[in-house]
Amino acid sequence: QVQLEESGGGLVQAGGSLRLSCAASGRTFSRYIMAWFRQVPGKEREFVASISRTGIVTDYADSVKGRFTISRVNAKNTVYLQMTNLKPGDTALYYCAAYTTERTRVDYWGQGTQVTVSS
Repeated sequence: QVQLEESGGGLVQAGGSLRLSCAASGRTFSRYIMAWFRQVPGKEREFVASISRTGIVTDYADSVKGRFTISRVNAKNTVYLQMTNLKPGDTALYYCAAYTTERTRVDYWGQGTQVTVSS
């Protein structure tokens, strides 16, 4: 069992930055591919970014490429999402996720942290 806890969300003006953190419980963190998803009311949860077990390979949604950076520190059981040049369209509830096979088969979800970008 892995528990994920996000933090770092908040209210920021357009063009600003935030860093989200996701702390994982347990000693198996490095076995999981980690990812961030986001969701707004009335829409499906969408993929934002992922990072491989070793942190070497990353992937991003087109909408955040060049603005968001995902990273992880396995020794701290933590994954981060650095968000820069935020836009009102980035407003959403951001979820941390852990999976072992593919992003459509997430094993564990966090509770989410709200990011609100004002114009």
